Amino acid sequence: MSKIGYARVSSKEQNLDRQLKALEGVFKVFSDKLSGQSTERPQLQAMLDYLREGDIVIVTELDRLGRNNKDLTEIMNAIQQKGATLEVLNLPSMTGIEDENLRRLINNLVIELYKYQAESERKRIKERQAQGIELAKKKGKFKGRQLKFKKNDPRLQHAFDLFLNGLSDKEVECKTGINRRTFRRYRQRYNIYRKKEEQE
Repeated sequence: MSKIGYARVSSKEQNLDRQLKALEGVFKVFSDKLSGQSTERPQLQAMLDYLREGDIVIVTELDRLGRNNKDLTEIMNAIQQKGATLEVLNLPSMTGIEDENLRRLINNLVIELYKYQAESERKRIKERQAQGIELAKKKGKFKGRQLKFKKNDPRLQHAFDLFLNGLSDKEVECKTGINRRTFRRYRQRYNIYRKKEEQE
C-alpha cells in the first residue's frame, strides 16, 4: 500500500508549493498545471495508470481532481476500479475508524456530499450572474463583451485593405497579427467582402 499524491493548478503561472507542502510524506506525487475542466491531463492519467490495489490517492481539496460532478465521479470510479481509495485533506479525517470498510463507506459519503454542495454552489453562482446580467440589461447598463477594435482602428483598416487586395485571412493574420477568426468576425460585422464574394 502506498500513498500517492495529486496536485493541480489551473495555469503555468500558478504555484504548486502550498499543495506540495501539504502532500509531504507521500510515496509519490503527480502534478498538472492545467485547467480542471477536462480530465485529459497527462499527470492525472499517469497517476491513474500508476495506482495499485490498496493505494491511497491524496489531494488537498476535491476540486484539484476535477471541477464538476461528472468528471469527479469518473475519476473516483477509475480510482476505485484500481482497488485504491481517495483521501481529501480538507475534509473530515476518518483515521479514528478502525473498520476499513466502514471508514471507506463514510469517506465516500462525505465526498459525495461535498461534490453535491460544490456543484450546487457553482449552479447558484451561474444563476446569480445570469440574473445580474438580465437586471443590468433592463437598466441599460450591460454592455456585453467589448469589441477589441473599433471600425476606424488603423490596424483593422489596414487588414481590410490587405484582404480587399487579394490576401487570404491567414495571410492577413501573418501581416497584421490579428487572429484570422477574429478578423473574419469583423469582416462579417462590417460587411467587408470582395466583389466576387458579393456576387455569390
